[in-house]
Amino acid sequence: MKTCFKCKTDKPHSEFYRHSAMGDGYLGKCKECTKVDVRANRRKNLEYYREYDRKRGNRWKPNYERDYKVKFPEKNKAHKAVSNAIRDGKLTKEPCFMCGSEKVVGHHPDYSKPLEVIWLCQGCHKLIHAYENKANEIRSAA
Repeated sequence: MKTCFKCKTDKPHSEFYRHSAMGDGYLGKCKECTKVDVRANRRKNLEYYREYDRKRGNRWKPNYERDYKVKFPEKNKAHKAVSNAIRDGKLTKEPCFMCGSEKVVGHHPDYSKPLEVIWLCQGCHKLIHAYENKANEIRSAA
């Protein structure tokens, strides 16, 4: 048990965020008080956080989708085919082929066969692409 310094309530350690710099390994205020403080801080400094979010760089550039479709028409066609097949019930998602995770994306080993996909979680999908990129690097160096 630990006492939150903010609300002065005794709570189990599971109600506190982990924090390696603290003596007992947990933050001094409970999760609920932390969430309240974070929301209040964001509201107070909203313009700062909006600007920060804009600059983070994880948003697509204005013409990203259009340029992608032009640059990779075969990939785009395959992605649409899978999306439509899922929508129409012709294709169903399965657990990750490598780790069994339920949250998956389709991986196309061959874009000329758009409905032949391997279901992978995002982490395993990145791993597969890393291996493929490394193999291509080795082939082109030889």
